[in-house]
Amino acid sequence: MRIAKVVPTRSFFTLKAVALATSLIFSHTPVVAQVTAFKQAVAEAISGDDALASFYRARDFEPIWTNGNGQSRQRLRAFLRALENSGDHGLPMGRYSPDEIRADLRDADNARERGALEVELSRQYLQFSRDLQTGIIENPRRIDSGIVRQIPRRDRVELLETIATRSPNGVFRALAPRTPEYTRLMAEKVRMERLLGQGGWGPEVSSNALEPGQSGAGVVSLRNRLIAMGYLRRDATQTYDGAIQTAVQAFQVDHGLTSDGVAGRGTITEINRSVEDRLQSVIVAMERERWLNRDRGSRHILVNITDFTARIIDNGEVTFQTRSVVGANDSDRRTPEFSDVMEHIVINPTWNVPRSITTNEYLPQMQRNPNAAGHLQLIDSRGRVVNRANVDFSQYTARTFPYAMRQPPSPRNALGRVKFIFPNQYNIYLHDTPAQNLFSREVRTFSHGCVRLDDPYDFAYALLAAQESDPRGFFHRSLDSNRETFVPLETQVPVHLIYRTAFTQARGRINFRRDAYGRDARVWNALRDAGVVIRSIRS
Repeated sequence: MRIAKVVPTRSFFTLKAVALATSLIFSHTPVVAQVTAFKQAVAEAISGDDALASFYRARDFEPIWTNGNGQSRQRLRAFLRALENSGDHGLPMGRYSPDEIRADLRDADNARERGALEVELSRQYLQFSRDLQTGIIENPRRIDSGIVRQIPRRDRVELLETIATRSPNGVFRALAPRTPEYTRLMAEKVRMERLLGQGGWGPEVSSNALEPGQSGAGVVSLRNRLIAMGYLRRDATQTYDGAIQTAVQAFQVDHGLTSDGVAGRGTITEINRSVEDRLQSVIVAMERERWLNRDRGSRHILVNITDFTARIIDNGEVTFQTRSVVGANDSDRRTPEFSDVMEHIVINPTWNVPRSITTNEYLPQMQRNPNAAGHLQLIDSRGRVVNRANVDFSQYTARTFPYAMRQPPSPRNALGRVKFIFPNQYNIYLHDTPAQNLFSREVRTFSHGCVRLDDPYDFAYALLAAQESDPRGFFHRSLDSNRETFVPLETQVPVHLIYRTAFTQARGRINFRRDAYGRDARVWNALRDAGVVIRSIRS
């Protein structure tokens, strides 16, 4: 809503400007009439907004922005400064205009206009606070059905009460995620904006693939690109020598590629990505960090879907890490993004085959050959094992098939020998797998949605160490029994399944990963539609 009638002529905000504006507001109207008109304007402006109505009615419509006292001036100054810095956070700067606010303050020359401006300032404060604290995108699930995370939106009345009663500078400092990851991402964003302003990384590599020992123009363009990216010292070589090979390996590690030092087609594709592309990934990662702006637990499990890793984090430090396999890039198999709490471990698990897999995959096989998938038991509605010889599979459809299927505990069980349960409506969990060959792949999108672990036994030891003096011995005694064993975790552990194509390290360069499911592209499009832009900084 635009209150002012005059375009502002100054682009800065000072106490003097506020004092001038507020003195104009109060100068000519009797106090009682001003108060009555002001309250009437506020009451009209808050109509239809329950949070604003609750807040202003509870304080008898007293203003927090426009009463001209020292606290209001300090509050306004802090708010405008925060708005001016919104671009550093990758927020849509067009949503909130500090220059328009200054003009509104100067132009509000009666109590009714001041009342309307008071409410508009609160609306903009609430919009900005939510954008910075818990994300710009209203409902990420509308963008991608696999983003099922519960966003920790803050109560709007509480946000208003906070700015009305606390130090405004502290309030605005506390809005953004106060995690080292967010801080490093924001610093990387500014660094890359400066790099963009200087022209980026220069020309792309001109060859599709290069390998050690080669020479020529393609090697020169690779050399120059690696120098610009900071992976190689300035050099005049035209040969793919040991220094270039080492630089390529370092780049491959930072980008989740097979680190063989050979600049194959996939590596060249990643090297040729522009600064703008990488900035988009950083801005999307900052938005995703805002979606997770909550206490993650002093000990928690972090699964980055795009990085194909699972980590145990203790007090901010990675204490265990293993490779993972995630859902295939099919509409019904992609691993979703959400958080839950791990409650127990199952040693020697039974695999209860999901209904969708039973009817879509195994029923057609058994209709062709009743003995197909013979490692699975057929189970009736009373839990009894059914002899397949007595079943005519051809008479059933996916809707009418009356049986379930399961695989008893065994080394060949699809879940391996252990699974880790955090009960959720998506039937997602972490587990072992007999298909160990998949962990050597560069891209590991093969499961039906659950997360397979490369080192599940060590993962179990690390979790059990919190409650067992001999976690390895305890685990193997249960394992050797060959019986399905449920082990409750005495202290339940939060699990966060995230999707980050850009993430930082406490020491070292920022890492990037490929957009395995295309989710980041959809998130970026939504942010761009909301007004987020790629900036370049020229120094």
